[in-house]
Amino acid sequence: MTGQIASIWRHPIKSLGREALARVALEPGQGLPWDRAWAVAHEASKADGSAWAPCQNFTRVAQSPKLMAVTAVFDDAAGTITLSHPDRPDLTARPETEGARIVDWLAPLVAEGRAAPARLVRAETRAMTDSDFPSVTLCNLSSHRAVEDRIGQKLSIHRWRGNLWLDGLAPWEEFDWIGRELRVGTARLRVVERTDRCRATTANPETGESDADTLGALDHWGHRDFSVRAEVLEPGEIALGDGAARI
Repeated sequence: MTGQIASIWRHPIKSLGREALARVALEPGQGLPWDRAWAVAHEASKADGSAWAPCQNFTRVAQSPKLMAVTAVFDDAAGTITLSHPDRPDLTARPETEGARIVDWLAPLVAEGRAAPARLVRAETRAMTDSDFPSVTLCNLSSHRAVEDRIGQKLSIHRWRGNLWLDGLAPWEEFDWIGRELRVGTARLRVVERTDRCRATTANPETGESDADTLGALDHWGHRDFSVRAEVLEPGEIALGDGAARI
């Protein structure tokens, strides 16, 4: 079955904000441009951005749900990022030179008892995604609706922090793509693995409060996976409304 791109999202700083895109160019061996280009290492972490590191090295929503309510706008030309949150004044800063301002801004949003944010690190070789390979996350709106139906309430898609959202597919059809290639817009991707989920998805992206048992809902299907991770094989541009089909 052929799906259609309903929305495109990038997350410039890992676990800290999101922004919508109308189109984007993909390159082999890379994630979405400027997606997870930075991450906030906490005081117990030795990560410095020179190599990929597991998510446990960074300040993230799973431990501090208030971070889920952050939104972000990255100005590629100016090199600035604007962060917003219901409980914080907006901040515009340059990640390359003003990392300390960003760390100070998010510190009040970190849960009590959790390791304090220490420094903003730049991903020098590849994006700070949760996968150990450069990935683009593909999400299925029909699977999202199935989770909503199971829980009995509407849910924001931002709980899943995906890159490409596809419509027009059957629920959980994306799991059948593992090991297969897709044509998305003019790019070619290979689906590598499912995305395992943690309690970060229980947090409401509007309020930053944990208010939905997403993991319990996924247990109904015998797993705690949502979406799939893919690698880019051939370059190409993707845009809203483009098709996504198995090759």
